[in-house]
Amino acid sequence: MPFNSRMVGASTRDFTHNVDARWLMAFAAGIGDNNPRYMDTTQGSVVAHPMFPVCLEWPAILSSRELPGHETVSPQEAARGVHAAHDLHIYQPIVADETYTIKAQITSLSAIRPGAAKVTRLDTRNSRGELVCQTWHTSISRGVAIEGEPGAIETPPAPPDLAGAQPQKPAFQIPVVEGLGNIYTETARIYNPIHNDKAYAIAAGLPDVILHGTATLALGVTALVNAFAEGDPTRVERIGGRFSGMVLMPNTLTLEVTTRAGSTYGFHMSERGGAEVFSAGYITFKTEPVA
Repeated sequence: MPFNSRMVGASTRDFTHNVDARWLMAFAAGIGDNNPRYMDTTQGSVVAHPMFPVCLEWPAILSSRELPGHETVSPQEAARGVHAAHDLHIYQPIVADETYTIKAQITSLSAIRPGAAKVTRLDTRNSRGELVCQTWHTSISRGVAIEGEPGAIETPPAPPDLAGAQPQKPAFQIPVVEGLGNIYTETARIYNPIHNDKAYAIAAGLPDVILHGTATLALGVTALVNAFAEGDPTRVERIGGRFSGMVLMPNTLTLEVTTRAGSTYGFHMSERGGAEVFSAGYITFKTEPVA
């Protein structure tokens, strides 16, 4: 059965999280990032890894799949949905001992050759109501049609313009340990059994459990922050790209920086067999760190 286009414009309720240092430290440790900004509580409030917003967004993403317009899709069809692209804008770093509220809104639904493409905007606000970060989350449901007129209530921001950017050649080798899917599931609090339950993953048609796409991207962001922002995560302003392949564990990822335009770097990632797993990637840094 198809998606119904009446889902466009629908919003979830607010989801509230009380973020403490323990969660921020566990997330960073889970991906092997021991940056003192995430770990050292003697230096004041610790800050979140730039990819930590995905943890806060997960309940809202699950809730968005229950909004009107989804009820005609069978469980088998729903299981074909994959996180295809991510565009995260960070306005303030997430910090410990703060409360954050997240809401998701479906902003567009379109028919593409593989199936249905859905864009969801996720807004994260702090206890003062300030917009802390905003994510444009694109999912593709393969083989699923659309009932009603496809439409959009908002156009996502265009990716950074890297045309004419300076060619770059830095490459980083990033180890992916056995069991990282289980570790990330617990530290990110993002549960999907294809990442930690082998029987479930095989039944779903996968060769084995696979690493979360956001974990793959988080590993890459760690390498980029250390290389180009002197290890200061508060300088990260925007992260995005397309999830284009699966990562089995253990593995070794290769991140290649291909272009640079000002403070924006273009990159892609591949697994040890050479298959690309993250494409058209970009990260933008603020010129000055956030105090």
